[in-house]
Amino acid sequence: METLKHESIGPDEDLVDVNCRTRRGLALLADQWTLLVITALRNDKKRFSQLHAHIAGISKKMLTQTLRGLERNGLVKRVVYPVIPPMVEYSLTPLGRTLIEPIYALRDWSEQYIEEVERAREEYDRQDRNSLQDEIIALVQQRADAP
Repeated sequence: METLKHESIGPDEDLVDVNCRTRRGLALLADQWTLLVITALRNDKKRFSQLHAHIAGISKKMLTQTLRGLERNGLVKRVVYPVIPPMVEYSLTPLGRTLIEPIYALRDWSEQYIEEVERAREEYDRQDRNSLQDEIIALVQQRADAP
């Protein structure tokens, strides 16, 4: 395995080191929902129900956990209004807003390359399945040929 280095990382810092700043930053964002929540909040504040309706497939539990994590990490601000019933709004903090450009860079990469990735995945799966089938056929033939 090749160790990855990048010019913006300190000379002795490497991406596979558990204490690497880049790795720690990626850990904040590398789940299924975080980038989608940040993107949903990019233009304005939203209430929980608006976010839940906007992000297809996210459960209320996962949205709650994701928002709490983002708030804990200083990326999302949660404001509770003292009304009955309580009203809560979420918005990106200035720190959270700094992620919009890198997220859009990932979006642009996906738009350009995701079909190529999917074709490679399909080819890999097809080869893997064919290879497994060939191995099974060979084993069955060996057993059939055995005395």
